[in-house]
Amino acid sequence: MSRTATRLRTVMPTKGRAALGATVATTVLTGLASAPEQVGRLFRRRFPVVAVTGMTGVGKTQLADRLARRTSGDGAAEVGSATMERRTRRSPRLHGFRFLVVPGDNAATRLAALDEVFHDEPVDGVIHVVANGYATPRRTAGTTGTATATREAQLAAELEDWTITAHRIASMAVRRDKPVWLVIAVTKTDLYPDELDEAVRYYSPGSGSPFGDRVDELRALAGGAKLSVDVLPVSSQGGERKSATRAAGALVDALAARLAQLSGHV
Repeated sequence: MSRTATRLRTVMPTKGRAALGATVATTVLTGLASAPEQVGRLFRRRFPVVAVTGMTGVGKTQLADRLARRTSGDGAAEVGSATMERRTRRSPRLHGFRFLVVPGDNAATRLAALDEVFHDEPVDGVIHVVANGYATPRRTAGTTGTATATREAQLAAELEDWTITAHRIASMAVRRDKPVWLVIAVTKTDLYPDELDEAVRYYSPGSGSPFGDRVDELRALAGGAKLSVDVLPVSSQGGERKSATRAAGALVDALAARLAQLSGHV
């Protein structure tokens, strides 16, 4: 045995060496145990979770497909989904978003999905999709043929749907120690290009409209500093003309850029 080792043992008693070994082991184990949590937080910052909400027929899945740069399948024209759908947007810089598309139909699966995204595993942000009364009508269960609904009825249905979602957003916001962001995406803008400014104003806080008043109520419940609200026009389908397709793409890109700002990616 070397003289150095002998001196070390002389300086540090057996109990001291045991305590030091236990401390080092504990530090290593603590570091290993916290590593998955740290990796999880990093992943969450780079790929925040976004709930996509709204009533049936407003185009939630199509918008999520566009944001995720995914081509919609043949069933894209079908209205309504009974299950929560998931989409992911990735960028070359290892940033992106994980979208959870909440079913719009008033069913048990929808309520379960709302509980999941706002209570069980709260999301980082919300895109609430509205359509200015132009949501695709849903057929009554068990019937065939084309469904019909007046624009006034669709606007009233949007308000009813928003009331259900807004209460959950407020409940989530008051529990969080950091602000929650909300983007109200006014979609199907290709159907009313000359009324775009008026439509955006209708859904904006402080506008005095029925929907704007409900947004003001949400901010009062959540606290103004706890919730940021943006209202952006968007179109998932640009139409037959190339210029309309480019315009629709520009609106989706603007929405994606705003999401990146809200998530701290830029």
